[in-house]
Amino acid sequence: MSPQPGRHRPHRTGTGVPRPGRWLLAALVVVVAWLAVGGLGGPKIGGLSSVQKNDQAAFLPASAESTKAREVAERFQEQSTLPFFVVVERESGLTAADRAAAQSYVDSIPSLTLPGAPQVRLQSLLAGPAVAIPSPDGKALLVPVSVDSTKTDTEIDGVKPVGAVAEALRTHRDAVLAGSGLQAYVAGPGGFTADLVKAFGGIDGVLLLVALGVVLVILLVVYRSPVLPFAVLATAVFGLAAAGLVIYPLAEGGHLTLSGQSQGILSILVVGAATDYALLLVARYKEELHDDEDHRVAMRRAWRGTVEPIVASGGTVILGLLCLLLSDLGNNASLGPIGALGIVGAMLAALTFLPAVLLLAGRRIFWPAIPRVDHVHSEYAVATAPADEPGSAAPTSTTSAGAKRGVWGRVAGLVGRHPRRAWVLSALGLAVCAAFVPVLRADGAPQSTYFTTEVESVTGNKALARHFPGGSGSPVQVIVPSATAAQVTTALQGVDGVASVVPLTAQAGSTGGGRPGQGAPPKVVDGRVLLQATTTPAADTPEAQDVVRGIRSVVHPIADGALVGGVAAQGLDSRDAGVHDLRTVGPAILLVVFVVLVVLLRSIVAPVLLTLANVLSFAATMGVFAVLFTWVLDYPGFDPTVPLYGFVFLIALGIDYSIFLMTRVREESRKRGTREGVLVGLAVTGGVITSAGIVLAATFSALGVLPLSFLVQIAFIVAFGVLLDTFVVRSLLVPALVRELGDRVWWPSALSRRR
Repeated sequence: MSPQPGRHRPHRTGTGVPRPGRWLLAALVVVVAWLAVGGLGGPKIGGLSSVQKNDQAAFLPASAESTKAREVAERFQEQSTLPFFVVVERESGLTAADRAAAQSYVDSIPSLTLPGAPQVRLQSLLAGPAVAIPSPDGKALLVPVSVDSTKTDTEIDGVKPVGAVAEALRTHRDAVLAGSGLQAYVAGPGGFTADLVKAFGGIDGVLLLVALGVVLVILLVVYRSPVLPFAVLATAVFGLAAAGLVIYPLAEGGHLTLSGQSQGILSILVVGAATDYALLLVARYKEELHDDEDHRVAMRRAWRGTVEPIVASGGTVILGLLCLLLSDLGNNASLGPIGALGIVGAMLAALTFLPAVLLLAGRRIFWPAIPRVDHVHSEYAVATAPADEPGSAAPTSTTSAGAKRGVWGRVAGLVGRHPRRAWVLSALGLAVCAAFVPVLRADGAPQSTYFTTEVESVTGNKALARHFPGGSGSPVQVIVPSATAAQVTTALQGVDGVASVVPLTAQAGSTGGGRPGQGAPPKVVDGRVLLQATTTPAADTPEAQDVVRGIRSVVHPIADGALVGGVAAQGLDSRDAGVHDLRTVGPAILLVVFVVLVVLLRSIVAPVLLTLANVLSFAATMGVFAVLFTWVLDYPGFDPTVPLYGFVFLIALGIDYSIFLMTRVREESRKRGTREGVLVGLAVTGGVITSAGIVLAATFSALGVLPLSFLVQIAFIVAFGVLLDTFVVRSLLVPALVRELGDRVWWPSALSRRR
């Protein structure tokens, strides 16, 4: 068999290859070092849930009005509280026996013990006595149970207090009210947080196991080897452990705000990225093994051939994620360095641990499909028109016969024969999908849509809304100078959506909870009073946030220095901060990606082409997402961070496949010319990039195992968007445009002037 001219590199024994003892020792040292990293970092990853913060208020910037209001409001109370709402109802109306049973339950609350920490009584956590408040319709009772939030921030004997308090209240409810016919729910901010923490409880084990299991199945299909997939999985696990070694102490020390969603995304991001990098390295290594008997020479060449695209790809994702530091929301800003550290771990493992394992195992790791020296390569299967550029090399008949004309050879041939048709139809299809983006309403979502399954806190909040004004228990807090209190109260009563306005009195403030005093004088602190405005819509809805905007518009002109806070105000400030983050972070990521591509490809035209293609792909993805989740699944709205996270991951990760493709195209263009080189690059990288895209889409899809709408939405956006990039943008749109532009795509580099 005759090798293709200029392609086969004859084996040269001993040229640039370390002596056997030296490379063997180096490989063993690297593997042992990574085993140590895994042993130290694994427990840190498992312990990340203990340093999570999932309180929306903790994510808001210090400049947010609701944050300032919360700080001032704490002066009106002896303690900062987290309220649990126990809602007891009977649709036919409460009887005297019902009220007695409910009161018995309320009276026994202080004596309850925390599950898992029986020595701790709920009395030690309460901020004040619990009081049963009857509903106006006589069908329900509301029992606010306020706990000292300073005592729920840290674990007690390994028990998370928020979840334990909710469990104690629910377990005792089942015991006391069983058989009474009453319906009772533990809801409110405390109940919601407890359900949220419980939902994130699957991150430590279930999510990671599902992601690794999905990747294992894909790798077994791709490699058809029982050994190699486990080497790749180990690479991902060690990369995650390396990230955990750094992230855990930073989160524990308060330098990073780690939320449950950030932890979930970290695991998925590292597994997906590490596997993608491993696929690229292994594919190039296998290609080189067809030319060299010595697997050490093959690994050296494969490593040199893949280190640039892997580092460029990882660097792009890292810089893109770090753009999140421009965010106002703390959870968005912290996801930047958390994700960046994860990508660093993935790159280091893929470029050190995996090569060491491959060197130690040799060709045997591919068993039973062990590559042999036959000088057959994927580019020989490309069926194109005769070379139309000087210096291009057409495959010989003998080498072409040795290679099968696979799927990607046929795709490359199609693009080569009909480039304009390929890119026009691809761009048109993407544009049609993008036309549905206006359907997307990213102006906030009620808490009732946060979970994909029915949870008690959501059911309880619905019951609360049936019998009480929607904002009961979570009023808007309006802090004004005492001299303007009467005028502000009158103005608030005229705001559409405000059900009632009462001042916080000294009696109410002394307990840290309960109802505002009625008839008693308002409590004055530093010359200011706190007015509590109960809204008609539930406090966790976008409608209540709109009421807050109306309140601020009437209060600020009356009272200089007035502050408006509370649950609904926090939601409004979070929504506004999310919109700001999208407008700020989006352009920054595009600029970073463009600069990286310019440096990597030494061109202006190619980076413009790739950036525009990925933006179009993102828009098409969001159009499909909007139609599916709004019209089909009937979601009323979405958090602004949904398109933000989608943009960050799809632009930063989606550009990866274009980088993998275009670095190889540039390499081939030097030998063959751009029009021929892009077809060879497409054929050679098609299989590995497709596998990488499927792996990344599958790993992000694993987020769907957690019962949280936000993560399910992100999972769909990233998975669908990555597949769109893989099968349309990178396979058809970009290669066809490059084929049509030819050497001009490299302008202004010397390659664009190639003759």
